[in-house]
Amino acid sequence: MSGVIVRSAERADWDQALVDIADYVCNYEVESDLALETAHYCLMDTLACGFQALDYPACTKLMGPVVPGATLAGGARVPGTSYELDPVMAAFNIGAMNRWLDFNDTWLAAEWGHPSDNLGGILAVADYLSRQARAKGEEPLKILDVLKAAVMAHEIQGCLALENSYNRVGLDHVLLVRIATTAVVTRMLGGDHETVLNAVSNAWVDGCSLRTYRHAPNTGSRKSWAAGDATSRAVRLALIAMTGEMGYPSALSAPTWGYYDVLFKGNEFRFQRPYGSYVMENVLFKISYPAEFHSQTAVEAAMTLHPEVGDRIADVERVVIETQEAGVRIIDKTGPLDNPADRDHCIQYMVAVPLIFGRLTAADYEDDVAGDPRIDELRDKMEVKENERYTKDYFDPELRYIGNSVQVFFKDGTSTEKVAVDFPIGHRERRAEGIPVLKKKFVDSVSPRLSQGQWAELDALCQDRDKLAATPVDDFMALLVA
Repeated sequence: MSGVIVRSAERADWDQALVDIADYVCNYEVESDLALETAHYCLMDTLACGFQALDYPACTKLMGPVVPGATLAGGARVPGTSYELDPVMAAFNIGAMNRWLDFNDTWLAAEWGHPSDNLGGILAVADYLSRQARAKGEEPLKILDVLKAAVMAHEIQGCLALENSYNRVGLDHVLLVRIATTAVVTRMLGGDHETVLNAVSNAWVDGCSLRTYRHAPNTGSRKSWAAGDATSRAVRLALIAMTGEMGYPSALSAPTWGYYDVLFKGNEFRFQRPYGSYVMENVLFKISYPAEFHSQTAVEAAMTLHPEVGDRIADVERVVIETQEAGVRIIDKTGPLDNPADRDHCIQYMVAVPLIFGRLTAADYEDDVAGDPRIDELRDKMEVKENERYTKDYFDPELRYIGNSVQVFFKDGTSTEKVAVDFPIGHRERRAEGIPVLKKKFVDSVSPRLSQGQWAELDALCQDRDKLAATPVDDFMALLVA
């Protein structure tokens, strides 16, 4: 902290970082076809993640109204359910289910996170506004509006993450979900430049949750609903701002009491590029495996090795995993793993399961699979270390690789080849390979929960970008009601 207490009551000018966000959401036109195409697939992928989560009681027990009976006829719908809720609670529901299985898109930089978390607030508000407009005989929002909002939310969250590491000061990345959703949703609600400033400043004033629920010895299920909490809080702040509630111009920079001094060790944010459409164009999809993204290529390497190793698990002497510095710091974990949230953030577990079984699904984090003694026996034989090239490529803005390698050594002195994967199937460099897998993920996740007629109409829409973009939001959300 600066230690300087400002006693003057003179109002400061708005922090430039806040102005830049307000300028962006109020004035920028999303014209990149690549960004809008990627947003189309992002919407499909995010819905697939949410529908998969509905199979898990640990998620569904948190869903529904905040208290029994507190539904809202004509409110926002929650995909895969029959809930109609106020937009704040709907945002929590949608955000929690989308994030629950750690399977939605990812952004990796100085800070990481999952920009599609913002769709919790965006979809809830878009559906609510569209249903309200329809009731008044006015035009509802179109899915194109949702896609453009998603591009902007991705961009705000991702650009704030490029050069600024919140995790290194113990803060959780869902802070950036709250900031991005607040900005975009305030604009969706009709807020002008000043209203967006007021709303976003309040989002920073909220501070940030700690990362303690993501790390040993406290890893737990809050990490699966934290993003829902953040995107719903953003909707609440946006609605507050729309009443004309004031903002706080130096919420970031105020000496002693501002965000920088209180929570960021006195450092101001650094920015690599102006806001545009870069993040959506380069976002990473988790297509094949529901696993913390720093481990995605390690899982792929382990899957490659399974045919050679699966029948020889008892003969393994050691397993060497090379990863990025962030992978070592975040998911290198030894000792007992107490719950699914613990296991899907342990690189050793996420490598052991595919080596043994030749698969990694959300169900593989549950107790019945984790109880197989071979998993922990194999984990105990693993060595995790940083590969400096993987770290360098991870931070290179032209590459954004997430490299890992796995090599297995046997007791008889033989070994497998070192299988190295520089970037996963969800990387931009593998889009042509990845999109068919993403589409299959969507079909497999969503179709079983909808009626045949609903699914046929939804599937046809999602196969036609132009038709989907022109679809009213409330009509689209109606197709997701189960």
